[in-house]
Amino acid sequence: MSSSETVHDQRVGSPWVMLALATIGSVLNFWAWALLSPLGPLFRSTGQLGELSESDVSLLVAVPVVVGSLGRIIVGALTDSLGGRVMFPLVSALTIIPVLAVPFLALDSFTLLLVVGFFLGVAGTIFAVGVPYVNAWFPPAKRGLAVGVFGAGMGGTAISALTTVRLFEKGESLPFVITAALLAAYAVIAWLVLRDAPGRTRPTTSLAQRLRANATLPVTWMTCALYAVAFGGYVAFSVYLPAYLITAHGLEPADASMRMAGFVVVAVIARPIGGAMADKVGAIPVLGVVFAVTAVCAAMAAGNPPLHAGGTVAFLAMAAALGAGSGAVFGLIAQVTEPARVGGVTGIVGAAGGLGGFVPPLLMGYVYGRTDSYAIGLWLLAIVAALMLAMTFGPVRRLAEARGD
Repeated sequence: MSSSETVHDQRVGSPWVMLALATIGSVLNFWAWALLSPLGPLFRSTGQLGELSESDVSLLVAVPVVVGSLGRIIVGALTDSLGGRVMFPLVSALTIIPVLAVPFLALDSFTLLLVVGFFLGVAGTIFAVGVPYVNAWFPPAKRGLAVGVFGAGMGGTAISALTTVRLFEKGESLPFVITAALLAAYAVIAWLVLRDAPGRTRPTTSLAQRLRANATLPVTWMTCALYAVAFGGYVAFSVYLPAYLITAHGLEPADASMRMAGFVVVAVIARPIGGAMADKVGAIPVLGVVFAVTAVCAAMAAGNPPLHAGGTVAFLAMAAALGAGSGAVFGLIAQVTEPARVGGVTGIVGAAGGLGGFVPPLLMGYVYGRTDSYAIGLWLLAIVAALMLAMTFGPVRRLAEARGD
């Protein structure tokens, strides 16, 4: 290719071992990325940071999301150039700094916690490292499954939901110190063991040129919209669901975090399934089912049914759909994007997904503060999912057919 050169590496590893190590890195960084989410409602109830509104809690949990999302644009492009062997340990090591800054610098100040949360967003950029890295290790027919397995690393948010509040109650620094230690160990292991795929292509144009070129591709903007709803919906619920369950259904913080973890686990399991199905039957049918289910379930949830009478089913079905959709989107990207551009396209699309998760918590908190209802936000999700369904069977299908999907 004129825009890239082949990188030769004498050290050859197993694709499945590399995938496993990349997925572990994703789990740990997603764990770190979500550390503030379970604590937001706790801080509000205890008054540890002063009197916080619902919007304050929404902002606290959303700041790492938006920074991690926008950072993916640069990190994805850097991964195309430097490779995952450099970027996995680098991102993991940099994340240690804000993780430790939370308990030792920011726990008594809402403003400082927002600042540290900004830098904690670095952890969320790991996704833009892993997708091009995994793509390079696997043939096109297996990339949907492989990227789906890597994407299951978002289950790190479930670990955070299950452990953070309990560990915090035993010692305020405990969840952060444990996470930092695991990130440090992983950074060392990743540097020593990870290999870049033989034959990996490295772009020869500048970062700015690649960003401009990738941003103008039709596949970039179409998959940005799809991923903003699929992964953005997952992120929004994974960070905001505890606050929603506590306020709308009167659950205790620990119970709400456990239920959020269940939502995450279902989405995590569904993600590689969505990627594998995209490999076998094509991404378009999978995405069609995903957005249809999401629209129906969001409309059901807007009626605020009791958790024991349909509410839980609606959220779990939506979790499965959003997880499968996240895997299918990157199956589509792998099928229609040239290898040297995958990192750059992934970074932009990943940013769109994260931003899709940033806006809803703020909107839900704002609307609830003025209406005492979450229905408007959930109806908006249903409408947007229906629009994505139409888009999937319109321009997205035409693009995929033109590229031979």
